[in-house]
Amino acid sequence: MSNHSVSAAAKPNRALEPLSILIGEWSTIGKHPLIPGVTFPGHTSFKWLESGAFLMMHSESEAQEIPARIAIFGSDGSDEYTMLYFDERGISRKYLSTLEDNTWSWWRHDPVFSQRFTGKIINQGNTIIVKGNMSRNGSSWEGDLELTYTRI
Repeated sequence: MSNHSVSAAAKPNRALEPLSILIGEWSTIGKHPLIPGVTFPGHTSFKWLESGAFLMMHSESEAQEIPARIAIFGSDGSDEYTMLYFDERGISRKYLSTLEDNTWSWWRHDPVFSQRFTGKIINQGNTIIVKGNMSRNGSSWEGDLELTYTRI
């Protein structure tokens, strides 16, 4: 058995470098087409885990309709990231994600419930405007959660 500590692997994953624009604290405001006329203020933080081997997102909303959630981003070295999502309802999902040309996308294809989100990073990286879509049981796409992130 090796005497190396697990922390020897705690070093920056170069494939995750494009996600560094997300690092920090953000205020969020959300809306959802299934709950018209209501906005959902909240907070999201992004920080490196294990010295940059992974990226962690924590998100909370002041509204009960939007669950608190955690996501961890990792990479196998390709241009796509894996995002593992978990929320306070006990829902766990796996998404694929990219960040290219100031466009942050994440999506999942599932026969029961698919989702796709596209975020435009603007204002020198201080604002992200995200539009979401969902598809139930392979039907047509409809609106999902929309979020605006503003760097604190």
